[in-house]
Amino acid sequence: MGKGQQRQPHQQDQLTSWKGGHRNEVVIDATDCIAGRMCSHVSKLLLKGNRVLVVNSERAMLSGDRYKTIDLYKEYLEINSVTNPIHGPFHPRRPDTILTKMVRGMIPKTKTSGIEAFRRLRVYIGTPDQLRNMKTESFEDAKITRSPSRYISVGEVARQIGWKGILRNNPEQGTQNVYQPRIEQSDKQENKNDVENKADQESHNSTMSPKV
Repeated sequence: MGKGQQRQPHQQDQLTSWKGGHRNEVVIDATDCIAGRMCSHVSKLLLKGNRVLVVNSERAMLSGDRYKTIDLYKEYLEINSVTNPIHGPFHPRRPDTILTKMVRGMIPKTKTSGIEAFRRLRVYIGTPDQLRNMKTESFEDAKITRSPSRYISVGEVARQIGWKGILRNNPEQGTQNVYQPRIEQSDKQENKNDVENKADQESHNSTMSPKV
């Protein structure tokens, strides 16, 4: 009986915390935010039942020495399976997947609460068209306190470890089309090659045509 009385307040606390957590949709702008601090706030919002959408993931900042940070990420990529690399671990190279894995490490990913919270997370490169008119929020204690040149962005680190996206710092261009998929690039290259091959074939046929 005593154990039941001890468990009852704990169950009541869980119920009140669940009732207090509203499933709101929160849009977070990662521009000029320290990635680790921002991800800690995002993980807390997810565990409270909110749906969190992070935009401009490539503009999140990493503190520390620029070259040392890049070297650490490159050394991290060398960690693989002893028997076969297809068994993992799989290392993210894109800005959105880098932040996603940061948040994943801050929630109880093996428990039901952590799995459900992780499903409510969406991280984007740039700002999608459907979120362009929505109000974005940021965390004041996660903002950088020094010049941006003292930090390195997640997008720059991703470029150094193999990401093929496009970084645009021009404010007039905004954040649209900051990532150009590799499929589109390959299609453009194939079309260019087709045009060149067709031109070469036409010139070859004109030179080889019999004289009358």
